[in-house]
Amino acid sequence: MSHEPPQHGGDPGQQGSEGWAPRDPSAAAPTPDPQPPNGAQAPKGRKKRPKRPKRTGWRRAVPTWRMVLGGVLLLALLLVGGFIAGYQLIDIPAANAAATAQANVYVYADGKTVIARDGEINREKIPLDRIPPTIQHAVLAAEDRDFYSEDAIDIKATLRAGWNTVTGKGRQGGSTITQQYVKNYYLGQEQTVVRKAKEFFISIKLDREQSKDEILEGYLNTSYFGRNAYGLQAASHAYYGKDVEDLDAGEGAYLASLLNAPSSYDVVAHPENKKAVLARWDYVLDGMVEHHWLTPADRDAMTFPVPGKAKPATALSGQRGYIVQAVEDYLVKNRIITESTLATGGYRITTTLQKKKQDALVEAVEDNVLSKTSDDREADRNVRAGGASIDPATGHVVALYGGVDYTRQFVNNATRRDYQVGSTFKPFVLAAALANGSTTQKDRAITPNTRYDGTNERTVQSATGSTGYSPANEDDVDYGSITVREATDKSVNAVYAQMAQDVGPEEVKDTAIALGIPQNTPDLTATPSIALGPATASVVDMASAYATLADHGRQRAHTLVSRISKNDTDLDLPTRNTRRAISREAADTTTSVLRSVVDGGTGTAARGAGRPAAGKTGTAEEDRAAWFAGYTPELATVIAVMGQDPETGIQKPLYGALGLARMNGGGAPAQTWASYTRAALEGTAVQDFDLEADEGPEEPDPDESAEGEDTEEAGGTGKPRDGEDTDEPGTGESREERDGNRSRTPDSPSEASRDPQEPRATAPADAPSRASADQAADRGSDARGSDARGSDARGSDARQPGREPADQEPAGPDDGRPADPRDGRPTDPRDSRPADPRDRGGQDPHGPTRP
Repeated sequence: MSHEPPQHGGDPGQQGSEGWAPRDPSAAAPTPDPQPPNGAQAPKGRKKRPKRPKRTGWRRAVPTWRMVLGGVLLLALLLVGGFIAGYQLIDIPAANAAATAQANVYVYADGKTVIARDGEINREKIPLDRIPPTIQHAVLAAEDRDFYSEDAIDIKATLRAGWNTVTGKGRQGGSTITQQYVKNYYLGQEQTVVRKAKEFFISIKLDREQSKDEILEGYLNTSYFGRNAYGLQAASHAYYGKDVEDLDAGEGAYLASLLNAPSSYDVVAHPENKKAVLARWDYVLDGMVEHHWLTPADRDAMTFPVPGKAKPATALSGQRGYIVQAVEDYLVKNRIITESTLATGGYRITTTLQKKKQDALVEAVEDNVLSKTSDDREADRNVRAGGASIDPATGHVVALYGGVDYTRQFVNNATRRDYQVGSTFKPFVLAAALANGSTTQKDRAITPNTRYDGTNERTVQSATGSTGYSPANEDDVDYGSITVREATDKSVNAVYAQMAQDVGPEEVKDTAIALGIPQNTPDLTATPSIALGPATASVVDMASAYATLADHGRQRAHTLVSRISKNDTDLDLPTRNTRRAISREAADTTTSVLRSVVDGGTGTAARGAGRPAAGKTGTAEEDRAAWFAGYTPELATVIAVMGQDPETGIQKPLYGALGLARMNGGGAPAQTWASYTRAALEGTAVQDFDLEADEGPEEPDPDESAEGEDTEEAGGTGKPRDGEDTDEPGTGESREERDGNRSRTPDSPSEASRDPQEPRATAPADAPSRASADQAADRGSDARGSDARGSDARGSDARQPGREPADQEPAGPDDGRPADPRDGRPTDPRDSRPADPRDRGGQDPHGPTRP
């Protein structure tokens, strides 16, 4: 008998008698749980969760944590996906056009006539094993000290550069050598997000496919070092005339320094930047010591290796190289384009230069300076010349003269800032006095007719007493009581130093800057000596400031470029706004005084232009430079003749140069100015000055025994000017209307119709109180009728540091000697005596410090 339980199928509740009994339906119903022990309460059933209230008001604008988390995750996915996509899609391209730069073309203002092409690219590739480790380390110390241990990308610098590009804050540094090489060799120099993204991925791939040595080799062969030199080998020849293997550590450190600012750090072309270059050179060498690439002892023993003179391509001979250099400096300094980008080539640059005027300036310098030099005179080997001409109405530089030949004299004499401007600075003192309504120590308004004490070596007085500064006049002449106009004609240092103190040296400096002198001009120092021109502004700077006076006090930044384009796409040029530097009355009154300088003062040679002209002569310390700065209503032009040793580059006096015993602004510079202006304006109508000047009341000459800080003892006190800005003729109340006894220019009809070469009649000054009539008139009269100065028994013009010379003027008509029929000046048999440069005084203890 089987003991297995019976098998059942179907519903157990329907089983027969041999199955189990049907289950009681009530048994399937749930029964309540028994009561828990100890009288504990039974747990209640789970309740339904209430719905979350809807977000209202400002809470709807605040993302929830789920939204934030989701956004972060989405961004991470996008970044990862973008990185993967970018890495897969962007390949290392072939070398771009930057690796084989094309020429830039420079044209005249007409947009057609070519000035120069700078397309002769200087490049020589060499393997890394030819470059000494010391030179490699110098480059690493300058550009990327952790190159061999770091990744290809500097993430922080790349993100910063990308963000600044997007937000328009300009380009930023900080890229690794790998990134710089990628940018130079595979990409372009444009600052865009797309380019930065490509640089990012190409740098990563390149770092994986090439060794660090290969990348460094490519970088050293493609980088730009200035002087049109691409690569370290070309740079080694351009600066030191040797192969890279022969460079020492100091020379390598200098070449590495150039990578930061190639042309600006060329101390031969820009001697004014030597301080910054030395700082960069020290930074490189200190980095080499820090990384144990150079011993401290070797570092301490080093001296700065001055590079040799540049040897530019013959395509840049004559004035072409100077123009290209000046235009390139303008583009870079005004942030129009970077130097490295311009070096890639392909740009067409339309300058503001006009061919007729450019040719006229070159010819004028040749006729009046270069043709008068001689190989037989030692002094003539030191002669340099610079010139610039600006249209006052537009600020366009229309002519530029940089030197005899760019391939022979590399430094641009038109843009260099290392020669004192001398007395050409004095009009800025007068303009400052007139613009600010300044008064003398006795509260008399400073006007052209205000009288000052012109005694030689008169101590400058301040409101609190003596300043201790006693400048000497030219040839130590005493002028006694003299008007401001006469003091300008004769360039009296004693008067202008006191006037600068009366105006306030800081006000004088600010006015010069407002007129167009750069704020960072060397030796532009706010002391009374500022009036005598120790500042070393460039020829172009001075032309720009004088153009402001010519345009009635309206100033606009000068420019050399009217258009720059590549592939018919123009680059943006900076906006050049016209602003008022000084009031029209102040500017026009200054012009009126400067007209007297040309009509009968130290600048009479400028009358050869055959045009109404205003100007000022100037001479630097020890005759190291002579200037003439002048203008007609149409042109403002500055000419400078400078002395420089061709071998050492040291500034030299010009005694004996051009066959003259002395060099002064009224000689060759003024004659050159006249020749250029006459030729440049040939065929155009003669324009007279339209002036709204205020001459001030005439003051009687006080008694010689009178004492005081200044010599005004009569004539009434005038109210200071209010500085009213009068843009248009006839607006505003004139001083003539206020005082009723002051003359006003524009010129009267009779004066406007006179011969432009006829000198104005000016009131003669009193005889000097300490110098004899012979001393006052002891000037050389050369064959050209200039204001060349003779010598007196003291050696003539005892100019020492601190004694800024003034250009001498023709003697007054009352000295009792016969007049020269050529120009009305007295003749003197002593005029033929040469000056002895050795017979000069010593250091002036009160003079300003000279560099």
